[in-house]
Amino acid sequence: MDKDILEIELDEAERKAHNALARYKFKMFGYWAAVWVHLNQIDEHKEANPFKELVWKAQEMRERIVR
Repeated sequence: MDKDILEIELDEAERKAHNALARYKFKMFGYWAAVWVHLNQIDEHKEANPFKELVWKAQEMRERIVR
């Protein structure tokens, strides 16, 4: 896949994932986040996961609930 096209697709998937999450569309967030991860895996130049902080926050919240 062409680097410019891949970069555009990564940006679009990230934007759509954040947009879905902001609108409480959790299934769509998961879909677009998974698209982003898949595109990043096929890219030669791996990008940092833009959802990492969200995952960390969810883990912190889970820790508080489990206690």
